[in-house]
Amino acid sequence: MKKLGFGLMRLPLVNDDFTQPDRKQLCDMIDLFLEKGFRYFDTAWFYHNGQSEAAVKECLADRYPRSAFLIADKMPLVLIHKESELEEYFNTQLERCGVDYFDYYLIHDMAETAARQQKIPTSLSSLPGRKRPDL
Repeated sequence: MKKLGFGLMRLPLVNDDFTQPDRKQLCDMIDLFLEKGFRYFDTAWFYHNGQSEAAVKECLADRYPRSAFLIADKMPLVLIHKESELEEYFNTQLERCGVDYFDYYLIHDMAETAARQQKIPTSLSSLPGRKRPDL
């Protein structure tokens, strides 16, 4: 597997509006990235005020079979005030990205949030979503 990832934090914009990624240009970029043999994409709840995950759905998940790419997303820990909210955010992220599972699910901004609120979930194994087919 090639080891270069496509980060979806700073995308081309429509009219310099941070909340409006240029989806046509992004689709072209994703097509080229996949055409060159790369597969790993990285997004997060906060990127482009949630529009990065929506762009993943539109430009990647809706256009390619799930086996064609790997996707990483990040738990928006700063938004989670009780452990029971973890599943709600996780499911929302799956839906926003248009996938049934994440290949990687990272904890975003853990050090600052943990120090501030001392609330790191004790177990992520109970998260819903399908396991990767190859596991």
